[in-house]
Amino acid sequence: MTVTVTLPKKPLSWAIFGLLVAAIVGAALSLEKQVAAQAWVEHTLSARTALLYALSTLQDTETGQRGYLLTGDESFLETFRTADQIIGERLSMLERAVSDNEGQIRRVARLRSVVADRLASLKKRIQERRAAPDAALTDGLKAGKRLMDQARSIIAEMLAEEDRLLTKRSAAMRWTVTLTQIGVTGALLLAALLGWATLKDRQRQVGELQTANVALRNALTHAAEQSERRERVESQLRQSQKMQAVGQLTGGLAHDFNNMLAVIVGCLNLLKRKMARGEIDKDSLIDKAMECVDRAAALTHRLLAFSRQQPLAPQTVDANKLVGGMAEMIRRTLGETINVETVLASGVWRVHVDPNQLESALLNLAVNARDAMNDEGKVTIETSNAYIDDNYAREHAEVKEGQYVLVAVSDTGAGMPPDIIAKAFEPFFTTKGPGKGTGLGLSQVFGFVKQSGGHIKIYSEIGQGTTVKIYLPRFVGEGEVAGPRREPDAAEMAFRGSPERLILVVEDEDRMRSIAIAMFQDLGYSVLAAGSAVEALALLNANPQIDLLFTDIVMPDMNGRALAEAALRRRPDLKIVFTTGFSRNAVIHNGVLDRGVNFLPKPFSIEQLAQKISAVLGVMETT
Repeated sequence: MTVTVTLPKKPLSWAIFGLLVAAIVGAALSLEKQVAAQAWVEHTLSARTALLYALSTLQDTETGQRGYLLTGDESFLETFRTADQIIGERLSMLERAVSDNEGQIRRVARLRSVVADRLASLKKRIQERRAAPDAALTDGLKAGKRLMDQARSIIAEMLAEEDRLLTKRSAAMRWTVTLTQIGVTGALLLAALLGWATLKDRQRQVGELQTANVALRNALTHAAEQSERRERVESQLRQSQKMQAVGQLTGGLAHDFNNMLAVIVGCLNLLKRKMARGEIDKDSLIDKAMECVDRAAALTHRLLAFSRQQPLAPQTVDANKLVGGMAEMIRRTLGETINVETVLASGVWRVHVDPNQLESALLNLAVNARDAMNDEGKVTIETSNAYIDDNYAREHAEVKEGQYVLVAVSDTGAGMPPDIIAKAFEPFFTTKGPGKGTGLGLSQVFGFVKQSGGHIKIYSEIGQGTTVKIYLPRFVGEGEVAGPRREPDAAEMAFRGSPERLILVVEDEDRMRSIAIAMFQDLGYSVLAAGSAVEALALLNANPQIDLLFTDIVMPDMNGRALAEAALRRRPDLKIVFTTGFSRNAVIHNGVLDRGVNFLPKPFSIEQLAQKISAVLGVMETT
C-alpha cells in the first residue's frame, strides 16, 4: 500500500508576514528620519540661541560703557572688561552652529567685523572719558549708533534665516512623526492580522494532520498485516531451509557412516571366515576396520565442533611457537610439491585456546589450500596482532570489538567466487569431487573458532588465491605457555600397565563397560567394574586400594560428576578420568572443560586410553 502525502500550499500568513516586515522596516526608517529632523530643529534653535547671546552681550557692553560715561563709576565697566572674550566665544559658537549654511557664514563674518569696530569705538570713548572727564558726551554717539544698527541688522537677518529653517525643519519633523505613527499603527494591525492568519493556518494544518494520521494509521495497520503475512512466509521458508539443511546433514552422515560400517562389517565377516579356515593373514582386515573406526570418530568430532559442543581444554598458547612447531608436520602432510612458508610477527600476544584443536584447524586449512592448488603451489601461514574496531564489529554482529591474534592461511590457488564463499562453512558443502572430502573441514574450523570466542573470515579473488583469517581473542591473564604437541614415541605406544594398579570402571551401558574392562585388562591393569554410581561407591568403600576411577558422565540417577564428588569426599587422593560421547554441563561449561578435569572423549582407542591413564597416574608403566 502506498501512502501519498500532499504538501500544503503556501499559506496567506506568509504574505501578511512579508507586509508586516515591510511595515516595521518603514516605521524604522521613518523613525530614523524623525530623529534626524529633530536634530536639525535643535541645530536651528542652537543657532538662534547663539545669535541672541551675542546681541545681548553686545548690548550689555554698550550699556555699561554709557553708565561709565555718565557717572564716571568704574563698576559700570565690569561687563566691558570681559566683552572681548565673551563676544568672541559667542561668535565662535555661532560660526559652528551655522557652518552648514554659506549665507549665514558670510553674515557671521560681517557681524564679527561690525562687533570688532563697535568694541573699538567703545574702548576709545572710555579712554577719552578718563583723559577728559569734563568733555562733551555727545561726541562719537552717531558713529556708535550706526555700528549698533548694523550689528542688529545682521543679527535680524540671521534670525530671519534661522526662523525660516526652523519652520521648514519643524514641518519635516512633523511629517516624519506622522509617517512613524502610520508605520507603527500599520505594523500593529498587520501583527494582529498575522496572528489571526496563523491561527487559521494552524487550524487548517491540524485538520490536515488529523486526516493524514488517520491515513497513516490505516497504512500502518495494512503494513503490519503485510509484515505479519511476510513473517509467516519467511518462517515457513526458514523452517523449510532448516529441514533442507538437516536433510543434507543427515544424508551426508548416513552416506559416510554407511560406507564406514560397510567396510567394518565386511572386514569382520572376512575375518571370521578366515579364522574359521585357520588362516593367519588377518592384519590387513583389522587395519582397514580400525581405519574406518578412526574416520567415524573423526567425523563425530567434526560434527561436535560444527555444533560448538566439542569439549575444549584451553591453555595459554603462543601462536608463534605453535605454528613454528607444527610447520614441519604440515610440510610432510602437504607433500614436496607444496611450498610451505611461515611468516611470524614479533611480539605476538598470547591466546587461551585448545592447542590441539587449533593445530587441527590449521592442518585442515592447509590441506584445503593444497587441494585448491591441485597439489602444486605455495601455502603461507602468518601470525600477527590485530584490532577489530567498532565499525567492523557493527558489520559483523557476532564479533566483539577488541584485541585479537590473527592466524592466516593463504594459498596461490584459483580462488573462490562470492557464492562459494557464502556457503563454505555449511556442513557437507564441498567443491571437491566424490570421495575426496566430507565437507565438514571448514565447518569444524568455524565451530572451533566460534566456540573459542573468535572470528573467522574468508578473503578470495578468482585467479588470486584465497586467505582464511582466524581471529582469536588476546589473553591477558597468567598461565604457563603450552608447548607444541608431541607425537608419542614407540615406547609410549607399546607400554603395559602394572597389575598392582587397580582401576574402577563405571559405565551404565553393558557393552561399553565390557569393552573398557577388556582394554584395561589387556593393558595389564587390575579392574573392578560397576554399572551405576551407587554400586561404584559401594566398591570404593570395600576396596580402599583403588587407584583410579574411570567413569562415564551421562548416567541415570547420579551422573559422573556427582559420583566423583562423592568419591573424593571418601578418598581425596583418588585419581579420576571422565569419559562421554556427548558433552554435558557436568564437567564442561560453555564448551570448555572445568579446570583440573581429566577427560577422554568417546570413542577412544586403546593407545589413547593408555596415554591418558599413564598421564593421570603420573608414571610410565613398564613394557
